[in-house]
Amino acid sequence: MTSIFNTTTPKTINDMVMDQMCNNPCCFFCIMKEPDTSLRRSGLATCFKEMSVINRDDQQHVLVLSGLWNIAMAQPDDPEFISLGIFDCMVSLLEKGTNDRSWLLRDQNIYIPYYASHVIGSYTMNKVEFAEKAVLAGVIPPLMELLRGKISWVEQRVAVRALGHLASYERTFEAVAAYEEELVRLTMNLASTCLDQVYTKFVGVKDDNKRSKYHCDLLTRGVGGLEMENRKAEEWASQLQCWSLYLLNCFACKERSLNLICNQGFLVDLCGMWGGLVNHSSPAGVGLIRILCYSKYGRQNISESKQVLENLCHLSRSSDDWQYMGIDCLLLLLKDIDTRYKVIEIVTMFLIDLVELKSLGDRSNLGETITKTLLLDYKQSKFRIKNSHVLKALQQTWELKVERRKREKTMSVEKIEEKRVLVNLIKQQANHVFWLGDVEEAIKMYNEALDTCPLKLRKERMVLYSNRAQCYLLLRDPDAAIGDSTRALCLSNPTNSHGKSLWRRSQAYDMKGLAKESLMDCIMFINSVTTTTTNKRVKIPYYAARMISKQMEATWLFVNAQSKFTGSDDDYEISSNEDDHQLECDEMMRQMMRMMMEKKSIASGLSTIIEEPLIVKGKNWRSEMERARRRNKTAFNVMAQSM
Repeated sequence: MTSIFNTTTPKTINDMVMDQMCNNPCCFFCIMKEPDTSLRRSGLATCFKEMSVINRDDQQHVLVLSGLWNIAMAQPDDPEFISLGIFDCMVSLLEKGTNDRSWLLRDQNIYIPYYASHVIGSYTMNKVEFAEKAVLAGVIPPLMELLRGKISWVEQRVAVRALGHLASYERTFEAVAAYEEELVRLTMNLASTCLDQVYTKFVGVKDDNKRSKYHCDLLTRGVGGLEMENRKAEEWASQLQCWSLYLLNCFACKERSLNLICNQGFLVDLCGMWGGLVNHSSPAGVGLIRILCYSKYGRQNISESKQVLENLCHLSRSSDDWQYMGIDCLLLLLKDIDTRYKVIEIVTMFLIDLVELKSLGDRSNLGETITKTLLLDYKQSKFRIKNSHVLKALQQTWELKVERRKREKTMSVEKIEEKRVLVNLIKQQANHVFWLGDVEEAIKMYNEALDTCPLKLRKERMVLYSNRAQCYLLLRDPDAAIGDSTRALCLSNPTNSHGKSLWRRSQAYDMKGLAKESLMDCIMFINSVTTTTTNKRVKIPYYAARMISKQMEATWLFVNAQSKFTGSDDDYEISSNEDDHQLECDEMMRQMMRMMMEKKSIASGLSTIIEEPLIVKGKNWRSEMERARRRNKTAFNVMAQSM
């Protein structure tokens, strides 16, 4: 039989139907062409029964399953095949594949378990009625066999997907929970190790001939070479991890197996699970951490992990799509009296930068919620907190959000305008001092301007915080720069939209070695550049493109696996060619740029210009500033413009 993946383009069902010329009365493709509904249904039911005969070999099974896979993906809510016994058929094929290895390795039978599991997952993802029929047909035992790693990571991916769908319904959850302890342990291990598995068994295998042929076929549908295979393998590995976390979520939501899920080592592992750029629609690790924070037991365990707390704090001050989840977790920990004083000395120094946040997504007045939570029992907490920096931060928050608001409540419009003029004068003086190279004095003047500027003048305060952040950057104080940039971004409208603050915070995160946070801010910065320009030629600054290239390499999904296994004497030949990986990262960056532009409705015909870089680093930054000022390059203007 010719391989089903040897065509240059994937076949549609109609193409496959037209290709079939046979006299078999049970041929799936011939039956699908039957115009009479009753005859077609009768024929399909017979076809599924014939396929279920486990002592029979039919090389057409793989082609039929490929067709069923297409139909299930396109029409997952169609009840026709469900009523005709498709689940019984899939169970029989899975049992054959997991119990009879000689049959599995014959002809193209190796593809069958993947397709059968995928069909089950597709038909159970939306309809609880379908899920109930799948459970009655006995899909769980063979799916568990695949989850145990009976075949490979490719089958584990579709098995955990199907089990996650079944566990998400109240009416089928208990059937899955019959395997609870084993399933949870297997899934936790899979989430923690799947990236290593995919790298060592596929992505890191340099020799094409040593890669599993059927894995390559399934990944690319027979189209594309090594680069396409690696890209799809990265996508599938991310999905495998995220679907594993989704299955764990189903148990955590019901406060089941929390004693297993809240293992301290696994909680730390969750911090590194973010889905990558290839799977931006899943909250991944932080999604499960937030679910755990809704339970007393979960909060108790999370509050004992400094690494998890710091990860949530960094997320809360990022431009990541899941920023709100990080904030939610910290607020839940602070509101619980049993965990409040375990975490307050860590999280306060991060949350104080968010107190002027107006809205984030569909959450309005989030800054007020943060303020109230931080200042909860403020007068009593002063006696329970030992850290003087935290006490000072809470005192400043009280002064800003309570005392100062009271004083300014009755301020007239005329008085506010007077203050605006005065603030602008002080800012201009600070800018002048900054350009003269006296950064410390400029900081003092920005402080004075911020103390003078009314809280209602949010735009003016945004610029002052952003300018002060630039000063801290030049003084190599990334923590202060991140704090001020975050305050500026909270004041921007919409939130996290001020380009200069995004770029400054990206640089500060880079100084601290926080690659993911730096990458997210840099992406948002480029978005702001491409959406605000009025020119037909969109300019992406060179220094920003270089930052993205650097951080994409540092946050590559397999970067930890690569560092573990490169150069090992394993059965697999691991690629250690850094140039190949750099080319892959560069290609991903170019694709991401195009994707961002398309997302923002920028015409594909527009040119993209990479500007000349200018990086102000090292001890002799004043001379660099002077040379840059003489050259008057656009790149430097991005660093200090509007100060």
